[in-house]
Formats: sequence, C-alpha cells, structure tokens
Amino acid sequence: MGRRDKLRPQPQSQPDRARGRVHLMQRILLRLKVRLVAEPMLAILLLAGIALQIGAPRPWRSLPTLVDWQTVLTLAGLMMLTHAIQLSGALDNLAHRLLRRVATERALACLLVLFAAALATVLTNDVSLFVVIPLARSLHKLKPLPIKRLVIVIALAVNAGSVLTPLGNPQNLFLWQSSGVSFGAFAWALSPLAFVLTLSLLGLTALLFGVRPLDLSEDSAPQPVDSLLFAVTVCAFVAFVVLADLHHAAWALLAVVLGYGLWRRAVVLSVDAVLLGIFILMFIVLRAAAALPSVHAALAQWQLAVPAHLYLAGALLSQGISNVPATIVLVEFSHDWRVLAYAVSVGGFGIALGSLANLIAVRLSGERGMWGIFHAISLPFFVLAIGVGAGLLRCLGWAG
Repeated sequence: MGRRDKLRPQPQSQPDRARGRVHLMQRILLRLKVRLVAEPMLAILLLAGIALQIGAPRPWRSLPTLVDWQTVLTLAGLMMLTHAIQLSGALDNLAHRLLRRVATERALACLLVLFAAALATVLTNDVSLFVVIPLARSLHKLKPLPIKRLVIVIALAVNAGSVLTPLGNPQNLFLWQSSGVSFGAFAWALSPLAFVLTLSLLGLTALLFGVRPLDLSEDSAPQPVDSLLFAVTVCAFVAFVVLADLHHAAWALLAVVLGYGLWRRAVVLSVDAVLLGIFILMFIVLRAAAALPSVHAALAQWQLAVPAHLYLAGALLSQGISNVPATIVLVEFSHDWRVLAYAVSVGGFGIALGSLANLIAVRLSGERGMWGIFHAISLPFFVLAIGVGAGLLRCLGWAG
C-alpha cells in the first residue's frame, strides 16, 4: 500500500456507520430533551399537537393553514426592531433619567404599570411589551430590581390597558369589526372594566413592591445614544406597525430584514426562533382543538345565549385556548359583544396561555424560573378580575 493510500480515508464498515447514526441520533435527542426541559411551554405544545394528530388526525399539509402568519411575521419584525432600539442605547439612557426622577421601587413599578397600560390602548398589548419590557431590563442593569415581579405586573398592565379600545388587542379588534358599533361606543362600553382593572393592578403593585429607596450613589453618567440608529429604527417601527395593521406584514418584515441585514446584521440575528416556534405551535394546537366537533357540541350545551353562561365560558375557555381563539369560537354562539368582550378580557389573566402577551412578556424577560411566580401573581388577579367583570356587567344591566 502506497503513502497516498495510507493517507486516504478508509471507508467505514456497515457496523461503524450504524453506530455513527445511533450516536448522532442520541446527540440530537439529548439536545432536544435539554431544550424541552428549558422550554416547558414548547414541550406542552408539542405533546398536545402529537395527541391531537393521534386522536383527531388532520392532513399534514393543512396544518400551516391554521397559523396566523400575519401575527408570526409581525412578531419577528418587532423582535428585530426592539433589539435595534436596545442597541442604540436609547433605552439605557431613558432608564438612567427615570431613576433620577423616582425615589422608591414602588414608585418606579407603579410608573411603569401606568405607562404600559396607557401604551397598550393604542399600540396593542404585545407591541407595548416590546417597548416597556426592554426598558425595565435596562433599569435593572443600572440598579438591581425585583425584575421578575416587575415583568409580571407589566404583563398584567398591558392586558388591563388594552381592554379600553378596539386597537388594544386582537380580540377587541375582531369584536369591534364584527359588532358594527362605532369606535367611541366600543371604548365607552369597555372603559369601566379597563379603569377598575388598572386601578386594582396599581393596588396590587403597591403591595408587591416596597418603599426601598433607589440607591443612586454609584450611578454613572448615561451612555451615549446612537442617534442615527435610534431615529431610523423609530421611523421603521412606526412604518412597520402601520404596514402590519394594513395586513402587509410580509413586505414590512422583508424590508426590515434587507435593510438591517445590510446595515446592522446583529439586529436580524436577534430573532428568538424558539418564541416564534411556540407561537406557530400554539396556533396549530389551539385552532385544531377548537375545531373539534366535540368541543362545539360541549359549548352548545352551555346555553351561551344566557349572558352569565357566556361570561363564564369566555373567561374559562380563554384559560385553555387563549382569549383570541376563544373569541373566534364563542362569537358563533352569541352576538352579545359586550359580555363576550368582558369575558375574554378577564380571561387574559390567570394561566399564561390566557393571553399571547403573557408568553411574550415571560420570554422577553430573559429570566429563568418565571412560570411559577407568574402564576402565583396572575391566578389570584384572574379571580379578582372575574369578580370585577361580573359585578360591572350586573351594575350596567348587561348581565341579563
């Protein structure tokens, strides 16, 4: 055998190739196991999807049609633009200035809750999170804060504030368009619930955060802001939201990817692929479950023409399949848009699945161990919200 033959890789035997494939599969499964343990929501959705395909199989080609791609593409674009704002240093600069104007953690938390709730009335609850959560994280970098609790009350705040207007969340927009009422009439009907929920959340925030002074003794001068990146991104953010609202999210995302890909590649690479995967799976699993004949048959037995039944059905169903799919399902059984709007609004609290905004908030926090503390705060607030909604419907004469 010559020198060249010795250097040439020798072909593997059949057993060696088989062992190589086994080792590769083991590594893939191990990485998947680690990922699923770290992402319990992803694991739950995968198991639920497999169970649905076994129990009520659908053609695999039909599964992508269950996904609201408009929402997924919009979410991807918002991730990039929010990261661009963070890279500009503007949020760190704003955080520095905020710290100099509030004296205690409680005051800071209440300020962020009010800001998030107000923003959610016009920018929708999920878009507001992409502004307020990064701001809270910037504050946390400057001065250590109870960031988990802060993220949770911000998540509850955008859900409470978004109740007010048709622009606040997808279910409101859907009910507003399907009901045919004016913008003002819709907002007026929902204003009592939005006001009481926000006021209740401020009270809860005051209990969750102490009056510990914010120590600014080691505070340094704010970092400089990349004014060009910030200005371009703010303009792009506004344009993106407008185009997404006009159902041109695909073109808007393409423009963001091309523009920042050529200019600031790190912005494009910041997309959280796991979160996008969770949303895609959620649409597939929840819409497949909602379409099951047994689900429709069960709902028909709830006598949803009765306002009290509709209210409880909307609130509880939102806990299992999220409030947007719950709205789409229940609107086929009742045209009482006011009761249904109240029901799915309070249904956004409680279990994280109740509102997609909850999942976004937990993901944006970047913190581990969020699910337990989230539900420890959100579930009691859900019970309170159900009582508030029921009491207001009765006081306003809409409970039947």
